[in-house]
Amino acid sequence: QKISLEEAIRGYTLNGAYAEFSENLKGSVEKGKLADLVVLSRNIFKIQPDEIQKTEVKMTIFNGKVIYKK
Repeated sequence: QKISLEEAIRGYTLNGAYAEFSENLKGSVEKGKLADLVVLSRNIFKIQPDEIQKTEVKMTIFNGKVIYKK
């Protein structure tokens, strides 16, 4: 069996936050939530699965501050 890309991303984000009872603070991009996220070089939902590994992190935001930018 395998899960979809959307299920995998949701597992790491919203469902991960839900599992630790913090979905009101993180797990999705919404006003009032913690700003911890990455900006990728490509939309991983619009490329072939074997191309995802070639995707680069362009920016990392942690606690609302840019901590990495390429």
